[in-house]
Amino acid sequence: MESEFTEAWSQVTRFMVENCGSLGSRLHRANDGTFYAYAQWNSAEHRDAAFSGHPDEIEEAAAIMRAATIKRFPEVILEAIADFLV
Repeated sequence: MESEFTEAWSQVTRFMVENCGSLGSRLHRANDGTFYAYAQWNSAEHRDAAFSGHPDEIEEAAAIMRAATIKRFPEVILEAIADFLV
């Protein structure tokens, strides 16, 4: 279900950027096949509000992502110390 997950993740990410204060997100696949994603937010409040419940517009995509996920790792909150991404 990798392609379904990727499409659903993209739909959720677009929604979060357009409606929830997300600054965008990246999805990576490690050499062992594990997917990793991270996002940047305008504020912790925007992020918390975005994940307080899935709006109807993205519920189907969120369900696809859950169905495609074998293992979910604990959330890690990062603080940018130096940033040279372009």
